[in-house]
Amino acid sequence: MARLALIALLIAAVAGPADAQLLRRTPPGVAPVKPPPENLPPAEAEIWPFPAPDPKTWWDDNRPKAPDAADPLGGGRRLGRGERLAPIDNGIDPSTYRLWGLMPLQWQIVRGDEMVLELWIRPARTVRQSVVRIIVRRDGKAFVEGRAGLACCEAGITRRLGFDAELPPGSAGAFQALRNHPIWATPRDVRVAEGGGATDAVCVDGTAYDLTLLVPGRSRSIRRSCDSAEVGQAADILEPVLRAALGHDPRFDVIYPGGADFSAARRAYDGLIRDGGALKADPNARPQPPGVEPVPAPEGAPG
Repeated sequence: MARLALIALLIAAVAGPADAQLLRRTPPGVAPVKPPPENLPPAEAEIWPFPAPDPKTWWDDNRPKAPDAADPLGGGRRLGRGERLAPIDNGIDPSTYRLWGLMPLQWQIVRGDEMVLELWIRPARTVRQSVVRIIVRRDGKAFVEGRAGLACCEAGITRRLGFDAELPPGSAGAFQALRNHPIWATPRDVRVAEGGGATDAVCVDGTAYDLTLLVPGRSRSIRRSCDSAEVGQAADILEPVLRAALGHDPRFDVIYPGGADFSAARRAYDGLIRDGGALKADPNARPQPPGVEPVPAPEGAPG
């Protein structure tokens, strides 16, 4: 019994300081932070216990500079004499870009071999949208900017997430090769024509992929949506763009459990062409540019 009592005393002696160490929340001699007063304005309560900024200098104080990946074409770049911004006809207003935390494409200045390749992904039966932007800079570096969120039915983009990252060295060349892809010479909106006298396919569901290529002096926007053959025509662009966006944020990755695999859509397009079908210009395409959004419906509502 004496031996058991001695063991119990030793355990208590060792465990006491350990418990105290686990429960201690502030260093010795430092008072814990008190909760903010109940009557504190929300803006001050959010930064408690730090003091509120001086209203007189708040607008003029220096702000932290955005990292290179967050604005690869920034850094004080200005239009030179004789330069003009390329017109953007993708239907996405500058204010919409800013809601997503992206520099508006209408403001981007590209020179030489620089380019911007942008992809908007809009499923028909959910408001969970994604945006991926690839930027190739004249110094040979390439960057990816990704966003995802719920685009309905509040003033902002709810549950929005985003990341900005530099891509591995050598990535720029693969994207620069896409600027001469034949798809940029195809109609902006298309319809599947099966051929052989079959009625043209009409699709009312699926996912819309809006692609925009911006190079010095010009831009081109197309939409491929719904039908697998339509999407397959753009697979050479969609796969590398989406692949570059995966692996940076697990909340983004979970939206695409199949990864950046468009092989089934590519086979559908190849089969359409092999059987004498084609993608022809859609005569009933809406007059707005491809990126114009319809009036949103809550997630889960029939579209």
